[in-house]
Amino acid sequence: MRLLLDSCVWGRARFDLTAAGHDVVWTGDWPEDPGDESILAYAHKESRVLVTLDKDFGELAIIRGMTHSGIIRIVDVSAVRQASVCIAVLKRYAEELLAGAIITTTEHRVRVRLER
Repeated sequence: MRLLLDSCVWGRARFDLTAAGHDVVWTGDWPEDPGDESILAYAHKESRVLVTLDKDFGELAIIRGMTHSGIIRIVDVSAVRQASVCIAVLKRYAEELLAGAIITTTEHRVRVRLER
């Protein structure tokens, strides 16, 4: 799957995600932070699922109606576990993400919001 990792996601997570077969771009490699709206627009333009720790992206998508290509929000997961939690979500919910779901996950709980 094509992913865009927000800079708040541990940078080393991209290596585990890439090793698992995903096409990963990390915004931490960008020369500057363009802001949440631009990041979400870039992810959609590139057909990438956005992976973040930041709840603001869900608000942009739900309240402001910004288009997106799926969002995974990781909550209360240590940096070293972020990739493995993300990989588990991608395996189980790939179809929903491709349909534009917003997924909020902890290590032990997953909430899926399907776009209507």
